[in-house]
Amino acid sequence: MLIRKAPDIRPSEITPERVFRDRRRLLKAAGFIGASALLAEARAADTIPANHRRLANVKKVPAPAGLTPNTFEEVTGYNNFYEFGTDKSDPAANSGKFRPKPWKVAIEGEAEVTGSFDFDALVSPHQLEERIYRFRCVEAWSMVIPWVGIPLGDVLKRFKPSSKAKYVAFETVMRPEEMPGQRYPILDWPYVEGLTIAEAMHPLTLLVTGVYGVELPAQNGAPLRLMVPWKYGFKSIKSIVRIRFTEQQPPTSWNLAAPDEYGFYANVNPKVDHPRWSQASERVVSSGLGSLLASRVPTQPFNGYAAQVASLYTGLDLARNF
Repeated sequence: MLIRKAPDIRPSEITPERVFRDRRRLLKAAGFIGASALLAEARAADTIPANHRRLANVKKVPAPAGLTPNTFEEVTGYNNFYEFGTDKSDPAANSGKFRPKPWKVAIEGEAEVTGSFDFDALVSPHQLEERIYRFRCVEAWSMVIPWVGIPLGDVLKRFKPSSKAKYVAFETVMRPEEMPGQRYPILDWPYVEGLTIAEAMHPLTLLVTGVYGVELPAQNGAPLRLMVPWKYGFKSIKSIVRIRFTEQQPPTSWNLAAPDEYGFYANVNPKVDHPRWSQASERVVSSGLGSLLASRVPTQPFNGYAAQVASLYTGLDLARNF
């Protein structure tokens, strides 16, 4: 074994004392949320580039057993965001010109309170939470990601939706000068998405502002994105600029583009295959940014959240309403 002498070790390779002590603290807390998750979080925290702004006063919600987060590099370097390109590496490579601040969100439709709201006015009244969720893409790959955000329902209640509000529609910003994918007719831009009001108000549904304790990077949907953990990833609309309460089911981008492949509900159902591939199993993205050698595991109904959300769909045929 080669032993390197002290002069050969770069200062950047030395673990800071603060990090070393913090790892000891995390290990002591292992009984609270699990040693493997804590160690993975500590490893990823060490590799977060310094230009990512840390979020303050984030409440950490205990993760379900068995969920070990992916690394920060995997979470930010292997994702879908077609506004920046169709390859998994395109969002990280092509989002450098995107400017997520200042930011406004329009609240419209069937609600007592509507108007245009600054990002801080929308977010700051609420307690940020870090929640470790499984993320499942319709392309049959998955990750475990520590999102930071606010229960969407807590935000929506402030606007006092009326009894006519049966759905919530979302829209992504349109900036082709900053988002090169929008210069091509990959989809009918801007990207739009929707949920039932019950789905939007469910406590698991998160309005995301960060990941791994830092502000949300551009490639992950800065500054605001949706996370509905029991649905396929294409429901996770990014860079939201408009939220509208509607009485009618709103259009959604992928359903408009391919209605036989992408339904409005998009609940993870391993018994319903995508027309071009099976949904019965998934490839777990691990080290190597989604290596094809990563392990495959059986897909869980509702992405593993059936106990919490299956009651939302009582009486609904999830094969026909996919």
